[in-house]
Amino acid sequence: MSYQGTERRRHRVYVTRNTEYHLRDGVCVAVRDRQSRSFRDAHIALHLKLEGIVKMYSNGAVLPHVAEPQVGDAIYFNDKRGEEERQIVTSRLEKIDRPSKNDVMLYPG
Repeated sequence: MSYQGTERRRHRVYVTRNTEYHLRDGVCVAVRDRQSRSFRDAHIALHLKLEGIVKMYSNGAVLPHVAEPQVGDAIYFNDKRGEEERQIVTSRLEKIDRPSKNDVMLYPG
């Protein structure tokens, strides 16, 4: 029987074909290249809030949703602070995981 209580863990990793997006409380705190296994110092997703998913359909339709990401979805980050709005849509998720304690300790900044 799996745990049925409130989720208390703060970290998640959303894995695409080339990139890992590491989030703490829904905000991207680290981005790692899967090939080199190194964290990137600069990436547009850093410090952005995960807003939801973008479903991509075989007929070419793309629809945003405020929903919990699942494998196969693309995720959508957005930052509306100040005058400038930044946003990013990733490629499709291959895996959703928890980072190791060691990875969390390696997060930049």
